[in-house]
Amino acid sequence: MYNPAFIKPMREELTKIGVKELLTPEEVDQFISNSSGSQLIFVNSMCGCAAGGARPGLAMALENEKKPAAIATVFAGQDADATQKARSYFHGYQPSSPSAALLKDGKVVFMLERTDIEGYSAAEIADKLKTAFNQYC
Repeated sequence: MYNPAFIKPMREELTKIGVKELLTPEEVDQFISNSSGSQLIFVNSMCGCAAGGARPGLAMALENEKKPAAIATVFAGQDADATQKARSYFHGYQPSSPSAALLKDGKVVFMLERTDIEGYSAAEIADKLKTAFNQYC
């Protein structure tokens, strides 16, 4: 587990733009069961591709006219149980961080995996997310 003080700014990068933090498996289940419409769960990470691409890309994508009705995040390497619970909803996908899963009715309709993030700019990642938002939200 990472030092909580060390990753605090990485968490705040998302919470300050309105992304709900899920810290426990129960919070993940509640988020999935209590949200209607489209939902996005962002698996946050302290890696360079999260800092340079994924988090800024998500922030840009959330400026899109269409976006998920509910948006939340878990932090891999810190909130292990919550992250594992979130990933249990990502049927057919291997654990990946950072990543973003867009769900409808609790089922993944679009998945942005680390391979879709690593080596891409924040703007390119935002475009991938916006395309998914426009299609599914």
